[in-house]
Amino acid sequence: MENIFNYVEKYGDISFSEKKFNDIDNLVFALFNYLDFTKTDINRGNRTIETIGYEYLNANTYKDISKIGVPQRDAYKLLKILVLKERYKNIVLADYIYIVDHEKQFSAVTFKIDRHLSYICFEGTDQIISGWKEDGEMACRFPIPSHIEAVKYVDRNVRLFGPKVIIGGHSKGGNLALVAGMYMKKYKKFKVQKIYSNDGPGLRKREFESREYKKIKKKYIHIVPDYCIIGVLLRNDIYTVVKSSRDDILSHSITTWAVEDDYLVPHVLSEKSKNFEKGMLDWLDRHDDVERMRIIKAFFKVFEDAQIEDTVNMVKIKNIFKIIHNLNNIDKETKELMKDFFVFNYKNLI
Repeated sequence: MENIFNYVEKYGDISFSEKKFNDIDNLVFALFNYLDFTKTDINRGNRTIETIGYEYLNANTYKDISKIGVPQRDAYKLLKILVLKERYKNIVLADYIYIVDHEKQFSAVTFKIDRHLSYICFEGTDQIISGWKEDGEMACRFPIPSHIEAVKYVDRNVRLFGPKVIIGGHSKGGNLALVAGMYMKKYKKFKVQKIYSNDGPGLRKREFESREYKKIKKKYIHIVPDYCIIGVLLRNDIYTVVKSSRDDILSHSITTWAVEDDYLVPHVLSEKSKNFEKGMLDWLDRHDDVERMRIIKAFFKVFEDAQIEDTVNMVKIKNIFKIIHNLNNIDKETKELMKDFFVFNYKNLI
């Protein structure tokens, strides 16, 4: 089964003027943005994928990047191809930003494809625990800190007399793209051509039923794999379902999505994913924002008390024992809420 790597190899020497931007190009940029460019001079002058790419590849090894996570590993492999391809290597990267603190993990970059079109891309959750906490808070809080950053970023990079814009991202980045498109300045919205959420979570009921969501629905493209867990979280009503080579959580990875020539292979949502979506919505309807937040705070306080700030350190043996110890300190009522959540939703996945 072919994937985006095959697409890049096949069409990488054809310019965007000859072959227009499509759904798979969107995936290419969404995956690229998992690389951390904070130690490069990406924002100095007109840095291209080729120039900044070689700088990054010379400073980082595949082995080191693979330790961080699956999307970072795949993005590294992709970058090694992109720096050689005419379609991508001369694209200018602008306004790269990466922010990490105790309440958020946020990263974005703008790809200046040509003088007519730019793609604003938001990164999904990486290895930083504060980013995972934000993911959980989407179920009980709006806006989360990264939502605010995403709206500010889009307002700064969409110009009335500049190129047309596509907004997108993978996982949490897809949700940020959706929210940024909904709440960006009204007088700039006409510049946005499409909004891509690549297996990103949906919205809370209040935002899902809002006028802001209804106004952007025609531009919104929500791509999910046939075995879907992340993309069916919260409330959604628009899906472009694609075939994945996996039927487990790794179907979330863009590189497992089937490509045939220059389009994504369509499929239908699996019964397990439909059951999980229904079960999750039922659970959300039974618990208010206060109860949901209580679970999130208790769960992530376990990592905070163990002084674990990223998923790399989470799996170290000594830290696993700290996590187990801290789980025992959670009060009985909150434990029952957590048990209800995990048992209820696990049953809908098997």
